[in-house]
Amino acid sequence: MTQEILCIGSVLWDVIGRTPHPMRVGSDEPGRITRLPGGVAMNIAMTLQRFGLRSALLTAVGRDREGDELLDDCAARGMNAKFVYRPADLPTDRYMAIEGQEGLIAAVADAHTLEAAGDAILAPLEDGRLGSARAPYTGTIALDGNLTRALLDDIATRDSFARADLRVAPASPGKARRLAPLMGHAGATLYVNREEAGYLTEAQYDSAGTAARGLLDAGATRVLVTDGGSFAADGHHQRGVIQTPCPPVRVRRITGAGDTFMAAHIAAELAGNSPTVALEMAQKTAAQYVSGEDL
Repeated sequence: MTQEILCIGSVLWDVIGRTPHPMRVGSDEPGRITRLPGGVAMNIAMTLQRFGLRSALLTAVGRDREGDELLDDCAARGMNAKFVYRPADLPTDRYMAIEGQEGLIAAVADAHTLEAAGDAILAPLEDGRLGSARAPYTGTIALDGNLTRALLDDIATRDSFARADLRVAPASPGKARRLAPLMGHAGATLYVNREEAGYLTEAQYDSAGTAARGLLDAGATRVLVTDGGSFAADGHHQRGVIQTPCPPVRVRRITGAGDTFMAAHIAAELAGNSPTVALEMAQKTAAQYVSGEDL
């Protein structure tokens, strides 16, 4: 492991039911149900690990059996979990999803412990262990939108985040608007899909490229926009927008694809690749994930 990246946000158990059959409301189909470590911050950390990058987790995990098992898994994967906040009176968070032939059918994210923990998870960035207001952390931070809107508002102007290379994901379309305050952060790169870009700017876009331009026009410094199996775009307020296509792929899973794209892009850039090459590598890695090559 060559570099430590802070992953701030949800670390929980994913419970995913997958079936190859068509699904609709009320459907009851045969398939597979799995439980595995998940959450946006965890998904990003796991993908970074594949590229030889070590992650430190800043999150909240309950002091229950599920929490112990989750942190044991993190340790086994080589992640640094010593900064994890563990409240005694809250359970470990969970995410539940159903995926069918059409893709994601429905999902419920129970991140109440993370939300209740608030800025307690950020203590290492304030008390000198990782940084402070006077000596801000200067490395890369992957931040997810499962934090509360109030905390994300605060992070946007906190001195302890002022010098970070801040990479931000919304966690879900329904939470995309929470990222609005971070659009003005000079060091922030936002990773969203086309739908989430529309929520952030109260507009509709027909492509990743137009969505990236819309976000830049709305004040973002830099954005990465995906659009399923179509083109992805990288928009920067100074150099404009570039796009690359997604490789053809047979979709076998959806949950975690955006997190995989984000982590692969971060790894590619930290390795010194150009914006175009980094975007191509992220598209390829996400396509491989969606195809289920490692299932």
